[in-house]
Amino acid sequence: MEAVITGRIVVLAEKPSVGRDIARVLKCRNSGAGCLSNDQYIVTWAVGHLVTLAEPDEIDERYKKWRADDLPMLPDHIPLKVIPSSADQFKVVSKLMNDSDTDSLICATDAGREGELIFRYIYQKSGCKKPFARLWINSMTDEAITEGFRTIQPGEKYDGLFRSAQCRSQADWLVGMNATRAFTLRFDTLLSVGRVQTPTLAILVKRRREIESFKPESYATVTADFGDYKGIWFDAKQENDTHIASTEEARRIAAAVKGKTGTVIAAETSHKKDLPPQLYDLTSLQRDANKLLGFTANKTLQVAQDLYEKRKALTYPRTDSRYLPPDMIPKVVTTMKLLPEAYQSFVPGALPGGKLPVSKRTVDASKVTDHHALIPTAIRVDPSKFTEDERALYDLVTRRLLSAFYPAFEYDATKVITQVEAHAFRSNGQVITNNGWRAVPPMAKPIKRKKKKDGDAEEESILPPLQQGDTRTVVGASVKEDATKPPAQHTDASLLASMENAGREVEDEEISKQMKGSGIGTPATRASIIERLIQVRYVERKGKTLLATDKGVQLISIMPEEIASPAMTGKWELALDKIARNEQDPARFMEGICKLTTFLTKYAKESSLHASFPEDPQRTRKRQKHLASSGKEVPDAVCPLCGKGKVLETKLSFCCSEMASGCHFTLWKDCLTRGGGPELTPKLVQLLLKQKELRGSTGVITINNRAIAFYPGTGSTPSAVRSITYEKQK
Repeated sequence: MEAVITGRIVVLAEKPSVGRDIARVLKCRNSGAGCLSNDQYIVTWAVGHLVTLAEPDEIDERYKKWRADDLPMLPDHIPLKVIPSSADQFKVVSKLMNDSDTDSLICATDAGREGELIFRYIYQKSGCKKPFARLWINSMTDEAITEGFRTIQPGEKYDGLFRSAQCRSQADWLVGMNATRAFTLRFDTLLSVGRVQTPTLAILVKRRREIESFKPESYATVTADFGDYKGIWFDAKQENDTHIASTEEARRIAAAVKGKTGTVIAAETSHKKDLPPQLYDLTSLQRDANKLLGFTANKTLQVAQDLYEKRKALTYPRTDSRYLPPDMIPKVVTTMKLLPEAYQSFVPGALPGGKLPVSKRTVDASKVTDHHALIPTAIRVDPSKFTEDERALYDLVTRRLLSAFYPAFEYDATKVITQVEAHAFRSNGQVITNNGWRAVPPMAKPIKRKKKKDGDAEEESILPPLQQGDTRTVVGASVKEDATKPPAQHTDASLLASMENAGREVEDEEISKQMKGSGIGTPATRASIIERLIQVRYVERKGKTLLATDKGVQLISIMPEEIASPAMTGKWELALDKIARNEQDPARFMEGICKLTTFLTKYAKESSLHASFPEDPQRTRKRQKHLASSGKEVPDAVCPLCGKGKVLETKLSFCCSEMASGCHFTLWKDCLTRGGGPELTPKLVQLLLKQKELRGSTGVITINNRAIAFYPGTGSTPSAVRSITYEKQK
């Protein structure tokens, strides 16, 4: 059903660049403050999110101070607030929405969950009550925008999507705010905990532990040379086992078969098909771009978004579908015919006889969600005007579109088993009968990568015509020593695959399809989750690999399964997916989130957890810089530790002015009070540093370049309570 929108209409886009494109198509040429207009339409824009959920202390003043007794924070209603940095644009949008001349609105934010949330939060915060419709488009070409306005959708059609987005927003607030405070207070170090980021970290921590606990096992393999073909030794009882436990045993086998006659006891040839790859969704594009181009997930998303918004060269990138609806068939044919000249030699193979070969692998309306697969748009573009990164990614998507409609790659696979004495050797070979989709290479200029050295790899070569009973003499036998390898470190590509399948190592596309909707995060958010983990120093990027840091490992060690389990978080995401489809009650979901939040705060408070977190260097430097700049100088007091800095007084302590440069001298004002000593004052510190010892009615205080101590009364044993020891800098 299409919406009927009349009168003066305000159109709200998500970004200024998108707003200007829409305004151009609608012929809105009159420029105003933060908008473009004509007699019917006023096109305005957000700058991403203009409105967000309020901070805890903005809901209740008592939450300004972090206290365990105030947790969990479970407000009946989490109010919205205008983001201060974009408050001016919110005023523009709100004024236009509520203007007496405005009759209705059109939501033209990105056609997805977050885009829906951006519009609805602005709509709610502005107090607008006017009717609105939804522009839902898959590309930013002029034709797509025009068609979108012609088939404008009722706003209420996307109420489920908004409820899902709202639940996601509030769930992340409740879990993130409460768990972060609870575990930070429990361990006295800033710990960022999240409903999605924590289970993602758990995947990386699991891999690090697997690698650290891995113990390599040595083995050897034997390859026999039969003159015109070769074969690898295998255990006759277990055909897939080519490993020989000891090098001595391998050499004995090699010596036993060399010069002997081998007999072919099996020669089987079977015809096989390798189906063409499916079209891209965002996650599969990010994985391939990481493997082939070295792009991070975040970079792939940014480049794809630019190709969508600025170049109009790709359809909507934040899609989770790898299929097209039937009504896209004519447009795909047009797209292929309009591809740049460099791809035209491949088009006939994808359009045999000028028609698009359709199968359920590419065209299936039931598998198209909010958006269809990511493909090039049906306009003529000039890649030479793109940036190098844009050109490479466009090339990847274009080649995938073409190869997806090519026939299968077909070959005859031959497996030969040759018996020599008591030993069996296996040979694999293939003969290509139809190159099919492999006629379209994956990249115009593939990056050079080092070949993996894999002791288990068996070469598939062209085998001579062999049949049962044929004999050959073993002209040579070689022994290769190797060892089992640990699991590979995660890359963006492998981590995205694990996130998509909720931590399960799933390569099979069919199984992956069955798990759809139960992954960690969404295609649109996974890249930002990875970047967030790096930002909070739980993960570090080394080249193409992603490694869990010591801090990340420690965090997962204290996290309960309820927040660290990727599979469990996948269930939450599946629930959000059902809410978007109006198949689940949002209240039921939020009830579960509140229970989880309560459990997490209680767990942090009451469980007997132990962990030692490495100090965050960046946080330490900021704190040191703040203390050094805010402290008040104690007259005639030189730091006893470094001998260079001046002693500064802060609210709770005395520290060195050279703290930012690495001096660790700190004296807490109450460091002696629990042992019966006095609270330190500037005068006491000044005298201590000058005289090294002070005697009073309650005892003696001493200080040197290593420690401060309090001796109660006239005894000679220093108090063990809050005495401070420092070591000289190395």
